Amino acid sequence: MSRLSVSICLSFCFLTPFVFSSSSAEPETCSGIVPVRYRNDKISITDFGGVGDGRTVNTKAFRAAIYRIQHLRRRGGTLLYIPPGVYLTESFNLTSHMTLYLARGAVIRAVQDTLNWPLIAPLPSYGRGRELPGGRYMSFIHGDGLRDVVITGENGTIDGQGEVWWNMWWRRTLKFTRPNLVEFLNSKGIVISNVIFQNSPFWNIHPVYCSNVVIHHVTILAPPDSPNTDGIDPDSSSNVCIEDSYISTGDDLVAVKSGWDEYGIAFGRPSSNITIRRITGSSPFAGIAIGSETSGGIKNILAQHITLSNMGVGVNIKTNIGRGGFIQNIRISDVYVENARYGIKIAGDTGDHPDGNYNPNALPIVKGIKINNVWGVNVLNAGSIRGLKGSPFTGICLSEINLHGRWNSYPTWKCSDVIGTSLKVSPWPCSELRSTGKASSCLSEF
Repeated sequence: MSRLSVSICLSFCFLTPFVFSSSSAEPETCSGIVPVRYRNDKISITDFGGVGDGRTVNTKAFRAAIYRIQHLRRRGGTLLYIPPGVYLTESFNLTSHMTLYLARGAVIRAVQDTLNWPLIAPLPSYGRGRELPGGRYMSFIHGDGLRDVVITGENGTIDGQGEVWWNMWWRRTLKFTRPNLVEFLNSKGIVISNVIFQNSPFWNIHPVYCSNVVIHHVTILAPPDSPNTDGIDPDSSSNVCIEDSYISTGDDLVAVKSGWDEYGIAFGRPSSNITIRRITGSSPFAGIAIGSETSGGIKNILAQHITLSNMGVGVNIKTNIGRGGFIQNIRISDVYVENARYGIKIAGDTGDHPDGNYNPNALPIVKGIKINNVWGVNVLNAGSIRGLKGSPFTGICLSEINLHGRWNSYPTWKCSDVIGTSLKVSPWPCSELRSTGKASSCLSEF
């Protein structure tokens, strides 16, 4: 068997059928929401002149290889193999029915030529670039309107070389919003696995307006002071699974989003049916985040078995006036957090606005938030839950939560405009959450 054939076998052997197992012996997995694809047609980037010497710019090779996949249309699709080496390239677009496969020791590295980076239109649910008015720089690896795409391998690396972009952000010399490392737009049937993503200019992996997306067994790395380098941001997307990954970045590890103020309200596409499990990592911001861009609505989110260290916030649900939309049916359980400013934070005053045209009367509805089995060590503040006066947060259920302070502090809770219940929470939460009449039934729903 050839090296290429062996590599392909390795890329798909772990894709097991989709099950929600009731047995504790077998970990739950949701790989099967995207069917397993075996590509009979296999090509290498070297067939198109690719050179992995870390100096040669391989943009033409990548674009030629993907053009061949797109136009030849082999039955079952095509695998593009990236052998060991460092392949410098400008940004490029993927196509449907392809696998981008990085061998062990393979690195796809972004050029640092920001002057010639292509621009694309802003997302309609944001109305403008997330950082600046106007368009936005295209992601390093991009896909729009695609079906059946896999990015996988033997833990090869996709390197955004983001430092030049971070410096532009710090110096306030950006002209448009920085590029994501990988973005899929309006796409379906996406699998990302067994790849290292590092030094993204902006958000790392951004599926937006997508469905049936699996992201697992990935490593995402960026320095803790790198601005806005979110790990994985499912955005106005449905049927997404994120699991079994390590993330250490300069912003939220996983952040669920759904559009920004009046633009997100008008676009009206929620994020729904998202599973996040067995994530480990660290960040000066949040481990599991929802928001703050939530204007299209967010519902049916499950996060469990999360291990966090050196965090800003363990669990952070955040929205603001002008957002509208809703956040509902959120279940978070089995979280361990060590060294954090906050264990749990649910806030109605977080995030900025795209412009002055947002409606201050567009208040989000936040209800049905259930958080269970959280253990914290060296946590400065136990929790903060602050709703909105015109739209209090309701149906907040906290159970079996133990948050221990640092040696010279005792963590406390702060709450306002919130209605909920609690059971077995230490330290004892604020009065709005001390009603235990319905807490036992809330606990039974986990």
